[in-house]
Amino acid sequence: MEKAILKNVAINFAGLILPTFISLATVPTYIHLLGVERYGVVALVWTVIGYFSVVDFGMSVATENQISKACASGDTALRGRLFWSAFWLNLLTGVVGGAFVLAAGALYAHLGHADTPLKLEVMRTVPWLALAVPIANVSWVCAGAINGAERFGVFNTNQTIGTFMFQLLPIGAALLFGADLPTVVGTAVIARLIAGTMLGIAVIRILDLRRVLRPEWTLVKSLLGYGSWVIVGGAANGIADSLDRAMVGAMLGARFVTYYTVPQNLVSKLQLLQVALHRTLFPRFSALEREGADKVARESLSFMNGVLTPLCVAVMFLLGPFLHMWVGSALATASLPLGRILIVGVWFVGQAALARILIQAQGHPASSTRVSLATLPLVAGALWLGIHFFGIFGAAVVVTLRSAIEYLVLSRMAKIRAQTMLFETVVHLGFLLVSVVLAESFADRVGLATVLSMGAALTLASAVWSWHSSPGVRMLAHLGLERVAPTLLKWAGQTK
Repeated sequence: MEKAILKNVAINFAGLILPTFISLATVPTYIHLLGVERYGVVALVWTVIGYFSVVDFGMSVATENQISKACASGDTALRGRLFWSAFWLNLLTGVVGGAFVLAAGALYAHLGHADTPLKLEVMRTVPWLALAVPIANVSWVCAGAINGAERFGVFNTNQTIGTFMFQLLPIGAALLFGADLPTVVGTAVIARLIAGTMLGIAVIRILDLRRVLRPEWTLVKSLLGYGSWVIVGGAANGIADSLDRAMVGAMLGARFVTYYTVPQNLVSKLQLLQVALHRTLFPRFSALEREGADKVARESLSFMNGVLTPLCVAVMFLLGPFLHMWVGSALATASLPLGRILIVGVWFVGQAALARILIQAQGHPASSTRVSLATLPLVAGALWLGIHFFGIFGAAVVVTLRSAIEYLVLSRMAKIRAQTMLFETVVHLGFLLVSVVLAESFADRVGLATVLSMGAALTLASAVWSWHSSPGVRMLAHLGLERVAPTLLKWAGQTK
């Protein structure tokens, strides 16, 4: 596995971890300043803004795909033409989306619903929300261009700084000017504007843009043709990903949604490594020819399994003690079995997503989108049956089976030719399934020390297999040792 890919994975992983920590750390402060009701409105506001990503029409992903190809070919002029074509289109659709927000706010006020202090505050935030839509649209294109050039350090530095501003500046404004919705939301939008401007400056420098260009219809049409399939596929996957919680709530009630989402949200953090790897690989897959992309895909699958399997095995045994300590025995007991099943689902999600981005990057986004659309009604039916007969455990099993089936289907479509990895992959999956059985069978029958010892032994055995089977894991260990060893030697010399 290439050293540059490992370096970029580490950069992207750090770029995902730091914003996650700052976001979690500021939640109590926001709730304290705004109160539960106002904080709920703020959370809903940003969720609604996220829905407006549909007016992006997949242009950010299309821009990343095409710019990576232009960078690989050395066509600097094409990079600029692609970026400005995507920029102007996303600015236009963002302005249209913002106008829609203003019109909806005006209609809401005209109908006479803004009759309480909180509703009046919401109405005063509408202009800020309208401004946020084009800012987000343009920022996504800039991010796609930077990632297409594989300048992940620049992107993640800007993203981290932007997240810090987005989370901290509204708190400062609330302390100085008052904790009302217009102040907090308005300051957050200004923070987004500053972060978007930073991304724009970075794009100008990275792509060496000397002048502003007008959009070219042929390029716009090409980007839209690619991006529309990506956005449709993303929407279908988004619906499928949230369908389990919605159906659990509708069929069993809100209490069971809590039992389901607590372990699901916790286990989903394992996907950060997968996301970092996928973000790194997409522009590389886009730039490579088929044979080279296939080789990188096999190496990346081996590396992802090698790192993720021991981590999943360890979490399988640690999940019970952590949940009991975190949310109490009653909730932990109800959530543990499905939490362990969902860990296996997360493992399959990474495999399926890697195959999906390979298909998209090689210029066939329609193929993966058709799979997402075709499986959506099947997932809905399977969830209904699973929840009806087995409750929330049935939902977890269906979600895991969906991930496994998508992995098999998409891998076949991607034609990764990973038959040589079949034994290696089966052994990784075997470690996972054995850990599920052991954790479920013995966790409540033996002491905590025995459970942790059992988990440590199985994790060590999985790690040894990962070291033996994955060159990428060995390279990662060597790179880590190269960085840590000088520090340890220096520290040892100082202590003498």
